[in-house]
Amino acid sequence: MLPDIIEDETFTKITADAIKGSNRAFENCRFISSDLSYADLSGMVFTDCYFEGCNLSLIKLSDTGLQDIKFKDCKLSGADFSKARDFLFEVNFDNCILDNTIFFKKKNKGAKFTDCQMVETDLTEADFTDAQFVNCNLNRAFFNRTILKNADLRTSYNFIIDPDINNLKKARFSMQGLPGLLAKFDIRIEG
Repeated sequence: MLPDIIEDETFTKITADAIKGSNRAFENCRFISSDLSYADLSGMVFTDCYFEGCNLSLIKLSDTGLQDIKFKDCKLSGADFSKARDFLFEVNFDNCILDNTIFFKKKNKGAKFTDCQMVETDLTEADFTDAQFVNCNLNRAFFNRTILKNADLRTSYNFIIDPDINNLKKARFSMQGLPGLLAKFDIRIEG
C-alpha cells in the first residue's frame, strides 16, 4: 500500500488500483504508459506531475487538486475538470485527445494546448486568458461566455466562436479562422 504522500516516483504501466485511495498526494511524480481509465482520483492532490502515454478517459476528478500538471500523448475523453479544485488549478496538454472533456467555469490562465483533438469539448464560462491553442481541432467545441483574452488560436481550426458572447479582447486568430468567428451570420467567405 502506498503512503499518503508520494514524492519523486515514476509509475509505469500501472492501473487505477495501484493509486486508489482518497487523501493521497503525489508530488513531482511521473505516470508513463498507464491505463487509468475510469479511475476515481477524487480527493487526491497532484502537484508538478507528468502524465505521458496514459489513458485517463472518464476519470473522476471530484475535489482533485491539479497543480502544474502536464499531459503528453494522453487520452482524456470525458474527463470533467470542472469538478477539480480551483485552488492553483493548472493543466497543460501536448498531443492529447480531449474529446467531450469539460472545463466548465475553470480558470486555467496561460494554459497550453498543443496538437490536441478537442471535439465537443466544453469550454463554457472558462477563463483561458493568455492561453495558447496550437494546431488544435476544436470541432463542435462549446464556447459560451468563455474568456479568451489575449489567447492565441491562430493555428487552431474547426472552431465556431461567437464574438458577441465570448470575451476575445486581443485574442489572435488567422485569416483562416474568420469563418469560425462569423458563422452566426450565415455568410460565405471566399478566396
